[in-house]
Amino acid sequence: MMCLAITDGSKLDRLGVLVLVAEVRLQEGESLENALRRFKRKVQQQDIVKEVKRHSFYLKPGEKRRVKEALARKRSRKKARKEQE
Repeated sequence: MMCLAITDGSKLDRLGVLVLVAEVRLQEGESLENALRRFKRKVQQQDIVKEVKRHSFYLKPGEKRRVKEALARKRSRKKARKEQE
């Protein structure tokens, strides 16, 4: 039996082994391509990639605030643009 899995480095079990966050088991007679497709869909639904990117580097609190404010300005400009159309 084959298993595809992705881990989140921030979670360790009691033995110090990374905990599986998303897991897909290969079903009887299923092709690897179909299992990989299911795995990718599961990872995307659970926002694992976004979470990993968020934890991949440290932002100082001030930098985090500036990034958050910049995203808010970007959203408001986009909203204003849509309302004009």
